[in-house]
Amino acid sequence: MPVKATISAVTEAIIARSTAPRRRYLDKIDAAVARQPKRKALGCANIAHGFAACGAADKNALRNGSGPNLGIVTAYNDMLSAHQPFETYPELIRRAARDAGGTAQVAGGVPAMCDGVTQGETGMELSLFSRDVIALSTAVALSHQMFDAAVYLGVCDKIVPGLIIGALSFGHLPAVFVPAGPMTSGLPNDEKGRIRQLYAEGKVTRDALLEAEAQSYHGPGTCTFYGTANSNQMLMEIMGLHLPGSTFVNPGTPLREAITRASAKQALSITALGNDYRPIGRIYDEKAVVNGIVGLLATGGSTNHTMHLIAMAAAAGIVVTWKDFAELSGAVPLLSRVYPNGKADVNHFNAAGGMGFLIRELLGAGLLHEDVQTIMGTGLAGYTKEARLGADGELVYADAAAVSGDESVLRPSARPFQPTGGLNVLDGNLGTAVIKSSSIPADRHVIEAPARVFHSQEELQKAFKSGELNRDVVAVVRFQGPRANGMPELHRLTPPLAVLQEKGFRVALVTDGRMSGASGKVPAAIHLTPEAAEGGPVAKIRDGDMIRVDADAGTLEVLADAAEFHARPPVRIDLSANHQGTGRELFAAFRAITGSAAQGASIFEVA
Repeated sequence: MPVKATISAVTEAIIARSTAPRRRYLDKIDAAVARQPKRKALGCANIAHGFAACGAADKNALRNGSGPNLGIVTAYNDMLSAHQPFETYPELIRRAARDAGGTAQVAGGVPAMCDGVTQGETGMELSLFSRDVIALSTAVALSHQMFDAAVYLGVCDKIVPGLIIGALSFGHLPAVFVPAGPMTSGLPNDEKGRIRQLYAEGKVTRDALLEAEAQSYHGPGTCTFYGTANSNQMLMEIMGLHLPGSTFVNPGTPLREAITRASAKQALSITALGNDYRPIGRIYDEKAVVNGIVGLLATGGSTNHTMHLIAMAAAAGIVVTWKDFAELSGAVPLLSRVYPNGKADVNHFNAAGGMGFLIRELLGAGLLHEDVQTIMGTGLAGYTKEARLGADGELVYADAAAVSGDESVLRPSARPFQPTGGLNVLDGNLGTAVIKSSSIPADRHVIEAPARVFHSQEELQKAFKSGELNRDVVAVVRFQGPRANGMPELHRLTPPLAVLQEKGFRVALVTDGRMSGASGKVPAAIHLTPEAAEGGPVAKIRDGDMIRVDADAGTLEVLADAAEFHARPPVRIDLSANHQGTGRELFAAFRAITGSAAQGASIFEVA
């Protein structure tokens, strides 16, 4: 099925604007390719250090053999539920590598922080910057030049984008991303949200809230709602960097272990030492990026990826803009509803047909590029599969379900939940922002109300508790951008704003901060750029200014006299309190050089 005109046009536009940086990138990785192990060219002392701690067989293979060596870059820690399963993966991978005639070593670890733990706390101001720290850590891990391919163990919000950026800096190496899978279903996400709102209203105790949260986040694996972590995993599969069908298999199961072993063997089979060389820098091209954006839109995925996908693409010399997201959103239907866009969780999505069904439907509708390279071979059609456990305990594949197992969760392209992807770009005299409209009731797509300006989440919470916001209101929470304080997520604002909305008030949020993949049912114009700390128009808003947020028309406006508004000086505030404590003083250089949200909020040079 040929791709539809909009998909083709956006892809061609990306290719055209990326010509020079992409060529420079490909030349760089081509120059790094070696048809024999690079470690063979290391000095004797260098390579002796590299295999000193290995067992006898692995040491001999690294010293004398010519088989491939697999680098393992891991985000393991046992505090994060999503990353705890990775504790046992290195030994699984080492054994699989030996079975395949190779070796494997843990090249290094990368930090993995949890936005769920830091939500509303000062540590959240390190969260977005942790992505680029992870990229730097990945580069350090691979800098020893001991490896012919790499596997990347990571799941959550900033970890996978950081691993991708780091992997692309070693784009001549094949790369296979290995997920850990979601935790089993616990307390339904909508029930958890209901109790959060009751707590915000003072109607349930902290003990009741904690019990609800503990029943929801209850075991190893990713959180089961469709936030950034699970959007990451969808992206890795639809871009061909996971094994087919591997994304949403629960941890601690025989199938998950079989997938991990098969991932290691696949990485070793596609090195430059063999006849099927597949470096990540070639797989991750303009068509793969467009496929990723289409997948994000079709599933109602995380708004964080309006930044991450731009930063990831830039690492491969590919220039993506918010306009690309907007144009694709108008052509891509919404095929799944997973909380916060519905009541189901990702386990229900997987049971209804999962990624194999989704990819087949999108291919059949001409919404994905089939003619792409993947870690498995040429063509995305190989990803219309479901992972199964064979009689010998190894991974086998079957065709994905022919029909959805639950059309309240996952639908065919002929019967979408809505005809567009539900991720809109807003432009106007306040700048440019992003809004996730797929989870907003249709009668809330347009909000026009007086502004109430805040400079912190705590200020808004205080105003809510005192009853000052019991009216139609556009809450403007500014000085939350990357240069101001690292662009924290503002999820603690969701319960009070949802309470106001349920009381019948017309409510919206406008911010230069983030709300992420768990953006809820309250209209939120987020990632506003230019940010307040750079003197953007949002810094000129005053209490009482009429603000119009229009997700349908794609506009964000202050309804003030243009000349008078332009003449206003932007407000400046003292941000020094946001730059000290919880390690924030160490990130001064990041705040100084980071790009705008529209450029990926990255410290690295934009292509």
